[in-house]
Amino acid sequence: QLSAEFKAVNPMQQVPALKIDGITLSQSLAIIHYLEDTRPNPRLLPQDPKKRAQVRMISDHIASGIQPLQNLSVLKQMGERKTEWAQKCIASGFQALEQVLQQTAGRYCVGDEVSMADLCLVPQVANAERFNVDLGPYPTITRINKALLELEAFKVSHPSRQPDTPAELRA
Repeated sequence: QLSAEFKAVNPMQQVPALKIDGITLSQSLAIIHYLEDTRPNPRLLPQDPKKRAQVRMISDHIASGIQPLQNLSVLKQMGERKTEWAQKCIASGFQALEQVLQQTAGRYCVGDEVSMADLCLVPQVANAERFNVDLGPYPTITRINKALLELEAFKVSHPSRQPDTPAELRA
């Protein structure tokens, strides 16, 4: 992501970036919303407006409230304290997220259908594991993540199984 070639794709030099339908998109939620709009099967946002709002809230909580604090550019600024910083940011975000999910969860983040919120949760839990965050205080997050990782789509798309995953983080 730090190469000149990738910078031409995404000037922010952040992942993900997706070239699709003649455009290039970056930022997870923008990509997910585009896919929902253009390829709505399976749906990633519930039809019910209340559940739809809950899915968006959880997705934003993760994508805007937890994840950016662990971006590579931020972690480089933290130097020797990067692991401590990441653990603190994830734990703080997970404390709030656990409370929200206790109200919204069924089998997955919002009810029993996979949604955009679940797509955000799995990589964030992978990041928590990467930084050795104790997941014991977050039984709802842990249960949902386990259920999602039983699904083939989540198994094959897991961050540890991507071709550009650093060797030390591969499954």
